[in-house]
Amino acid sequence: MILRDIVNNCRVVSVTGNELSQITAVTPDSRKVTEGSLFLAVKGYQSDGHNYIAKAVAAGARAVVYESSAELSQETKEALGKVEAAVCVEDSRWALAQVADNYYDHPSRKLKLVGITGTNGKTTTVTLLYNLFMSLGYNCGLLSTIANYVGREESETTNTTSDPLTINRLMARMVEEGCEYCFMEVSSIGMEQQRVAALDFDCGIFSNLTHDHLDYHKTFAEYLRCKKLFFDSLGAKATAIINTDDKNGRVMVQNTAARVVTYALSTMADHTCRIMEQGLDGMLLKIDGQEVWTPIIGRHNAYNLLAIYTTAVELGTDKEEALVGISKLSSAKGRLETLKGPRNLSVIIDYAHTPDALENILDTLKEAAPGAYITTVFGCGGDRDRTKRPQMAAIAEKYSDRIIVTSDNSRTEKTEDIIEEIKAGFSAKGLAKAISIPDRREAIRTAILTAPQGSGILLAGKGHETYQIIGSETRHFDEREIVKEVFEAI
Repeated sequence: MILRDIVNNCRVVSVTGNELSQITAVTPDSRKVTEGSLFLAVKGYQSDGHNYIAKAVAAGARAVVYESSAELSQETKEALGKVEAAVCVEDSRWALAQVADNYYDHPSRKLKLVGITGTNGKTTTVTLLYNLFMSLGYNCGLLSTIANYVGREESETTNTTSDPLTINRLMARMVEEGCEYCFMEVSSIGMEQQRVAALDFDCGIFSNLTHDHLDYHKTFAEYLRCKKLFFDSLGAKATAIINTDDKNGRVMVQNTAARVVTYALSTMADHTCRIMEQGLDGMLLKIDGQEVWTPIIGRHNAYNLLAIYTTAVELGTDKEEALVGISKLSSAKGRLETLKGPRNLSVIIDYAHTPDALENILDTLKEAAPGAYITTVFGCGGDRDRTKRPQMAAIAEKYSDRIIVTSDNSRTEKTEDIIEEIKAGFSAKGLAKAISIPDRREAIRTAILTAPQGSGILLAGKGHETYQIIGSETRHFDEREIVKEVFEAI
């Protein structure tokens, strides 16, 4: 593919050399450069790709894209003089998104692309949308925190929103495999870093906005702004679906060109839902006046299911067909995932790692099983937002009969230090019913072995993850395996 076509719409400032150069690969990683590659120098969160231009050229890069504002060393300038073409752009992050789209021949234009953003509910909603549309006979793709799918083929994922090259490569495969729909999570960080800047969305969904990622965004206002960017970028032919029970729902679409559709449980909206009955085995919902039973529980999941129904209907699915499909859906992995054990114990595994998410889950368990004894096992991630740690302690205290504070992904922080910051949020009453067990495996074992008969044990924070990050080491850690081992030993 020739360079001129690859850098189309990249906001090029200047081109030095041959813009008709034949490019064999594109990458922003100098370690992946091969003979004939286009290397994109991108200013990263931790390092600057402009510092690796010389290394990329030495590895065989045929062309380089760099940013006009970058301060280039003499070595870098000399390296740029050795390539067939050097392309100067206004914004290399923007350019990376456009290059990925061009290189893979605009795959998002050939799919019905649905994105969801919000603090909570993204993974559950996109996963269940994927499952619903697959069950309706459509071949679909999924890009989520848990996994990526091309049809039924699964691949692992490392970010909520992948880099532009990965996104477009996977979407190109979806097109090749005959997929009609693609459902993907769109994170605030992904928006701020312009990972989806070149994608053609047919539909955008807003779930809710609460406290999260302030370690990155610094302020809630900036976090909101990055979420809103998604809806600002939607075209006139797209549909924006918003939860109007959340006060930020209307804010999201203030400047959108898309058609706006609303859903809600508590306020007037285009599509509405009421929880008629609820138990540990499921909920009876009334969606747009029609009753539907689902094995999924929780008010937050009523919102998720209503968002799924609204999206399906707005994409042309028959209402009754959508409701029948929804009645057959089950929880996404690590989202209110329940394991039943001896002594009528219920272990609930959930990814809840924010104050709002933890409160939603605990409130759901109390609502679904009034009077049940609840043990909550949780920790907080290291090198992340520290302000939420005491908040989560206060929430655990409010809803739990017993609390075990333990490790999560401690990363470069000491687990004991994180635990002390969590415990600062307990009152004297909370401290009296809380214990600290830094080893998460031992914490889970203790919670199960000492739980009263018929009680519930919430393992919060890890959810779908099958690893723990301690220091710089990633260790295998699957809570399902640990729970089953303890159950077998009882």
